[in-house]
Amino acid sequence: QQSGRRYNLFLKQRLRIDKRHQSKDSIFFRDGVRRIDFVLSYVDDLNKEWEKKLERRKEFERNLKKAGLELETEDKKESEDGKIYFVKIHAPWEVLITYAEVLNIKVPIKENDIPSMVENPLDCMLAPLRLPEKVMHPEPDYFTAPFSKDKQELYLINDESTFFSPSMRNRIVNYILTRCPYGTEEGKKKFGIKRLLNNGTYSAAYPLHDCQYWKKANDPNCDNERYTLYMEWARFLRFYKEQPLDLIRKYYGEKIGIYFAWLGFYTEMLFLAAVVGLICFFYGLFTMDENMSSKEICDPAIGGEIIMCPLCDRECDYWRLNTTCESSEYSHLFDNVATLFFAIFMGIWVTLFLEFWKRRQARLKYEWDLVDFEEEQQQLQLRPEYEAKCTQKKKNPVTQEMEPYLPITSQAVRFCISGTTVLFWVSLIIASMIAVIVYRLAVYAAFASLMENTQSLEPISGLLTPQLATSVTASCLNFVIIMILNFLYERIAIWITDMEIPRTHMEYENRLTMKMFLFQFVNYYSSCFYVAFFKGKFVGYPGAYTYMFNRWRNEECDPAGCLIELTTQLTIVMAGKQIWGNIQEAIVPWICNWWGRRKARNNPENLYSRWEQDHDLQTFGALGLFYEYLEMVIQFGFITLFVASFPLAPLLALMNNILEIRVDSWKLTTQYRRPVAAKAHSIGVWQEILNGMAILSVVTNAFIVAFTSDMIPRLVYYYAYSENEDSPMSGYINNSLSVFQISDFPDRNKPKMNPGNFVICRYRDYRYPPDHERKYLHTMQFWHILAAKLAFIIIMEHVVFIVKFFVAWMIPDVPADVKAKIKREKYLTQKILHEYELEKLKEKLCQGDKLASEKEFIATEGRMELSRAM
Repeated sequence: QQSGRRYNLFLKQRLRIDKRHQSKDSIFFRDGVRRIDFVLSYVDDLNKEWEKKLERRKEFERNLKKAGLELETEDKKESEDGKIYFVKIHAPWEVLITYAEVLNIKVPIKENDIPSMVENPLDCMLAPLRLPEKVMHPEPDYFTAPFSKDKQELYLINDESTFFSPSMRNRIVNYILTRCPYGTEEGKKKFGIKRLLNNGTYSAAYPLHDCQYWKKANDPNCDNERYTLYMEWARFLRFYKEQPLDLIRKYYGEKIGIYFAWLGFYTEMLFLAAVVGLICFFYGLFTMDENMSSKEICDPAIGGEIIMCPLCDRECDYWRLNTTCESSEYSHLFDNVATLFFAIFMGIWVTLFLEFWKRRQARLKYEWDLVDFEEEQQQLQLRPEYEAKCTQKKKNPVTQEMEPYLPITSQAVRFCISGTTVLFWVSLIIASMIAVIVYRLAVYAAFASLMENTQSLEPISGLLTPQLATSVTASCLNFVIIMILNFLYERIAIWITDMEIPRTHMEYENRLTMKMFLFQFVNYYSSCFYVAFFKGKFVGYPGAYTYMFNRWRNEECDPAGCLIELTTQLTIVMAGKQIWGNIQEAIVPWICNWWGRRKARNNPENLYSRWEQDHDLQTFGALGLFYEYLEMVIQFGFITLFVASFPLAPLLALMNNILEIRVDSWKLTTQYRRPVAAKAHSIGVWQEILNGMAILSVVTNAFIVAFTSDMIPRLVYYYAYSENEDSPMSGYINNSLSVFQISDFPDRNKPKMNPGNFVICRYRDYRYPPDHERKYLHTMQFWHILAAKLAFIIIMEHVVFIVKFFVAWMIPDVPADVKAKIKREKYLTQKILHEYELEKLKEKLCQGDKLASEKEFIATEGRMELSRAM
């Protein structure tokens, strides 16, 4: 019986092989001539909805044929699992030229005759970074014009089957699919593949990859662009190579192409910031031994003799300043003169990045025929969900047709619910941050007590201070909370955006973008804002400490400043996010890829077809690029908003982005179905978000230098209070510490023991000593420093903003050569069209109605003369 089953299986497979002589890389119908432009799949499940789905499919496919598309169905018996039907769609030439005119697709009319830019003398040095010319520029550069059916002889049509690229073809077919009707239900006309996917009539709709990514197709007519992209772009070993942007655009469309162009340009610009940041870091490293503050802290005769007040109430003992010797030395790495220079440099770098990106974007707009591009009607069309949920209708003033609409009262209620939900989640982040602060305050005392009383920790006590130990553990805890809240809110944000029922796809994406960005901004940056601007600022002084909830004493900064703690916080959150993101993006798709390959190996070549292979891949959804942009914009915030505290942040971002480009390209090329090509002439709303963060970064970095670092107090001491001309900074540590008389401690604060019988202790502040008539009040030096800090913020902000606006004014948004090319193309297009019209009129003159034709001829000639004059 078992051998009989094997024999039947063998016959079945043999029958299938005989019936279909295609290789699994075939992208053509059975005739081997007509190209498959799109594939629909469905499962014939016999449930209650079966008959309704069958009727919808029949009507939909009937209407597709009426629209001129050609269909070929693969029976479920031919599929690998014996359950899935595949409907292959081909757009013939007549359909392509009809909708190319509707979609205003630009096509070649003449080869570009403007000479290329002067060669860069550094090109020979950059040769190892270059890709082959055929990969970088898969097509010649043409002047283009919008397609018109009536003027086909104008265009460079050498071969009808290859004139429109596969991405153009799938875009045209997708345009038809999203508008094709499939019947009337409940008195409403129903249309569009998206609705049919939502209600389960079809299980998937996708264009095909042109071949397998790891080997070329056997078909000589196949371009093998997916294989080229994998070999030249998607492998990590090519990380040092430039990106083949023209090929990416040709294969995936302009929307994906512009994302990788932006990511590549951002990474290139990060190289400059990373180099300058590294130089600033090395400056701090090489000047560590010259830092007078850490020298005094480490000196047994100075720091060893200064007794500091306890770090917590009752449990903590008095301690000597020189126990923080090593941490004060390391804080100099980031808290030095180079910090100020780097903060100003990054303010200008951000402007250069955004302005040069505008120029790069303008060049791409010209090269990719997006100069006169307006957002596609497809982006502005009503969402199927909007039509389904809006029962009321009103007349559209433009089309004069009845269309669904959402009443203002319903919109107001939905916005209120949405706003309340977002506010609740933002409050939840703030509550979690307060919880982490409480953790810091509660654990700080435990760490201080543990490190003072544990002999085994003595070797590392100089490096691992209670402040640092608290900061590291709190940062790790904060990172875990951030990831959990982020995971939960993503789902909530999509749910509340769906609940608002946005009218168009663009509106939906913009609303979701603002919700997600607002939440992630607060989620990722709140802890850094706390350490930078609140920690150690509201401590009080011994005997009159301030408490959170009247229970936990506010934590103090290290005697060397709070900047090293901000650096620790930033490093853990930023590096942790980048590592986690790359694991999420690479490991999960790798498992799916391994399973897919395993499945393919178990099938004979002719039994696992190209459409089945692509069906088994993951779907690159409408929000696929949204998450990629969001990830990079959050990273952009880390390297701009808090860069004054960590000059190595751009270097970390650079290393991450080199990996990110290859991870994104790898998963897009190997793990996902081919996305439908879509046009985009810019990075959209993200440009405005980047501009906003660039302006905010100037303010935050000015405040970090003024209030978080120790630079301003040191400068005030250097110029106003130093008494040693030979060594102006000597005595700074003693000057920055105030004196407190231990007998003034209230019982709540006083340590249980005082084995050294100390009379006084020191604390970080500028207050009068206990024997002064203004006992424990702020000294004049405190007010001088505060005035200097505020003056510095105003001066730095104005200087950087003036330089930013001057740089932005100096750099034109569109390069001069691009302007010339745009003008040349417009002139040439008009000239060719006018000449074509003249030829047509001459033909009419020969045929009859001479008077009317002569007048038309004269008018056309006059228009040409005016055009030439212009």
